[in-house]
Amino acid sequence: MRTLAVIICAAVCALLAGCGSIGEPLYPALRIPARVIDLAVVERGPNLDFDFTIAPLTTEGVPLTDIGSVDLRVGASPSNGFNMDEWLRSSTSVTVPTPDKPGPVHAEFPVANFVDKDVIVAVRATNPKGRDAGWSDLKTLHVEQPVATPADFHVAATAKGVELSWRAAAPGEFRIFRKTELQPRPLLLATATESPYVDISAEYGKTYQYSVQSMRGKVESDVAGPESITPVDIFPPEVPSGLTASVGLGAVELAWTRNTEPDFKEYRIFRSEEGGPFIEIARGLDAPTYSDHGIQSGKHYRYQVSAIDQIGNESAQSAPVEILAQ
Repeated sequence: MRTLAVIICAAVCALLAGCGSIGEPLYPALRIPARVIDLAVVERGPNLDFDFTIAPLTTEGVPLTDIGSVDLRVGASPSNGFNMDEWLRSSTSVTVPTPDKPGPVHAEFPVANFVDKDVIVAVRATNPKGRDAGWSDLKTLHVEQPVATPADFHVAATAKGVELSWRAAAPGEFRIFRKTELQPRPLLLATATESPYVDISAEYGKTYQYSVQSMRGKVESDVAGPESITPVDIFPPEVPSGLTASVGLGAVELAWTRNTEPDFKEYRIFRSEEGGPFIEIARGLDAPTYSDHGIQSGKHYRYQVSAIDQIGNESAQSAPVEILAQ
């Protein structure tokens, strides 16, 4: 019997050795949302706008699947030194619907009760049991009188580009935003100090959305717009200028100032003989000169020039010049 007990004991020891040792017990994951690290706040129109991100991983590095709540607070900055407990008691809770999943969060809160005051903002996310990883970094800003949204915002196609016009309540800086069909959201196009602003980079036949926003320092207005437009080229080149006529050898020599439009194509020449109607005598000219050999000595001639662009828009005819052929 003793021998059998020894054998059984040895077998049990061998079995335990093959299975490995028993480790520390594993505790269930707490699944606490990570601390918010990108809280941003800006005064925009009548509100404070808050943006932050709830991270996709918990404090333990596992995917965050359940969010209990989002606690966003704004409160006046004390004048006699900051105390977190006192700030929490006096701060105002901003309503933030609980997100279904991690990611960007946006919230707004009226500035009416904080104008001309310094405020402190902080946020934290909890799990369903109310546990959290702590407050975000505290953000402090001075709340000013809100900036009015630009009024009477309009966009229109012009020969130089898309012109944006608006009416502002006060002088300041203005942000111009533009969105094309290929962009998921508007992008900052330019800043301006007055209305109107002309977008010379706009192309005919493409659809654009424009918006404008007033700025005063770091304080922003709400955005006016968007206004959509698909500019169409109905604009002819400038009327040719500087037309002169001189007598040449059996010809009248014409010259004028060259057009500089990027879509310029050609010139057309018109002639009147002895006070008669103007008749086109030449077209397809790309240089600002022309020699008219179809003249008769002793007759009076008048000449005009027009410019045409690539799609056929034609300018008005230039001021006439008159000459006696010799």
